[in-house]
Amino acid sequence: MTNQLMRTRAKRHVRVWAACSLGWLLVASGAVHAAGTSACEAAAQGKKLAGAARASFVTKCERDAQAACEAQAADKKLAGAARTSFVKKCVRETPVPTPGQ
Repeated sequence: MTNQLMRTRAKRHVRVWAACSLGWLLVASGAVHAAGTSACEAAAQGKKLAGAARASFVTKCERDAQAACEAQAADKKLAGAARTSFVKKCVRETPVPTPGQ
């Protein structure tokens, strides 16, 4: 096999590898984004809110969830990275109360 043919094949392998890597990166980032959607954002979408009403609802909802999760972290006596991780996960997973609860 000649050097030119070997270089051409190597370049092709690099391009294929790069294209596959980019594809997986895009798929993974989409999955992470979807997983990062908070319960408040999902509730706003379910209520079909848009614009300022949606932003206001999501902000208040997340602020209320943040306060509740901070209180839970304090009750558990968490500190540092454990507290931060707990609060982030808690806020993301906190169910949105319906207006009668």
